[in-house]
Formats: sequence, C-alpha cells, structure tokens
Amino acid sequence: MSSEHKHLALSNVGLAFDHPEAVAWGPDGNAYAGGEAGQLYRFALDGGAMREVTRVAGGFLLGLAHDADANTYACDDRNACVHRITPDGAVSIYADGDGEQRMRVPNYPVFDDHGNLYVSDSGSWGARDGVVWKVAPGGEASIWDCQACAFPNGMCLSADGHWLYVVESCPPLISKVAINADGSAGERVVVVELPRQVPDGVALDENGDLYISLYNPNIIYRLTAAGELITLYDDWEQLMLIAPTNIAFGGPDRKTLIIASLCGWSVHTAPMATPGLRLRYPRL
Repeated sequence: MSSEHKHLALSNVGLAFDHPEAVAWGPDGNAYAGGEAGQLYRFALDGGAMREVTRVAGGFLLGLAHDADANTYACDDRNACVHRITPDGAVSIYADGDGEQRMRVPNYPVFDDHGNLYVSDSGSWGARDGVVWKVAPGGEASIWDCQACAFPNGMCLSADGHWLYVVESCPPLISKVAINADGSAGERVVVVELPRQVPDGVALDENGDLYISLYNPNIIYRLTAAGELITLYDDWEQLMLIAPTNIAFGGPDRKTLIIASLCGWSVHTAPMATPGLRLRYPRL
C-alpha cells in the first residue's frame, strides 16, 4: 500500500463492539456506537470505559444523533423506526412514518437548528425508491425529499444549515439537497460521483471539506471545498478498517475522527488537523 494512501494515523479504541454501523459524539463528552443486536454503547475515546446503555429487542441500530440532554435518536432498520433512548437506557419510538407510509429502512438522522430531524430511509438496493423524512420536534414525520432516492444513507448538514448532504450508495455518489427558507426541500445537486464504490458515511470539517467513508472498498476520502478528492486511508488489505460505515468528529476539540467498521468488532480514531463542524444538539 503506498504511503500517500495512509495519511491517517489510525488507532483502535480497544473495546469490543458488535459489528458497529453507527458512531456519534454526544453533547455529554462521550462517544456512542450501535450494535447489530440492538446495542447502544457509550464509551470514552481512550478506551478506558464503555457501558452498554441498552439493548433494543429485535433491533439493529444504524445512525445516531443527540439532543441537548444527551438523549440518543437511533435509526433501527429491523424495527423500522427511530428510537429515542434516554441516558439511562429507556427506549421509546420517536418516529416510524406517517399515516400513509411507514419507514422502511431508516438509516441516518441529522438535527437542524430548529430541532427538526432529517432521516434517510434507504428503501431497496438498486430500486431508487429511497426518501428523506423530516421529523418535527415531538415526532410528527413527513416525507421531505424524494430526489435523493438512490439508497440514501449517511448525511450531514452544512455549516449555514442551507444544505443537507446525502450519501446515495447505489449508484455511488454524494448529493446535497437545498433547504428552502420555508423548510421545504429545494434543488438536488450532485457533489461527487464515486464509480464502482459504495459510500456510506459523511462528515464536514470547519473548512468545509467533506469526509467520506466507503463500505467498499475500505477507503476514507477527503473532498476539499475546492473539489479535490484526496485518499486519506486505503486499507485494501483490511488490516484495520473492515467496511467503514459511519464517521463522526469527536473529542473536546472535535479533532478526532471516529470511524465505525460494520463488518468487524472495532471502532477506530484518527487525529485531525482541522476540527469537525459543530453539530446541532437541539433542546426538545
């Protein structure tokens, strides 16, 4: 593997996770991850402490988001809903669709400044039937966008809150959907195409660079604000990253990139020069 494809100094958190799809950084100064048997883990980035907060019956937790009180909003594709999980592990359904359609594959949640939760609903692989839901504070859900329909996956919000970045895993590309002044979905713009690859997660830093994790092959990209696609880590041997999925910036200075590996048992971290974009933690 060429050195130019190993720009990240990866470290294993050193804890055992059950095939984590999700990672997130909470407002309480803890990292979070999900498991394929419905586990929600809370842990320290130095590997010194981990707690299984809860285990959702019959669930598989995908993307995670938090409010100001450190409640976790967890997408569960098996139970086809978004759970609200309190810091002490109480679980309730926050949203599962509207009166006409239920969520099918809720994949990733993102809060905006007003407490609205955007949820990607991937649909069926290759069918272009995915949607993005918008869940108002309190849990009332409605379909917000049908343009980013090609297996919508990981998402993140722009610094100004005017664009929602969406991974469309099949076909492989990253798009962004404008958030109009009235809150409705505006135009969809393709940001970058990634042929013969499967992107999964995205996160922005304070410079406006977009970080992209690929479920296959095992690559972490940085797409600069100027449009240059840089390979930060290419683990073609699967020595550390095994199908990296969600990524998040964490740590007290937001200069740690946290990486989940769905097909493994590990979460990895890497120090970054630029802080990640500050997330929205609304008080609901």
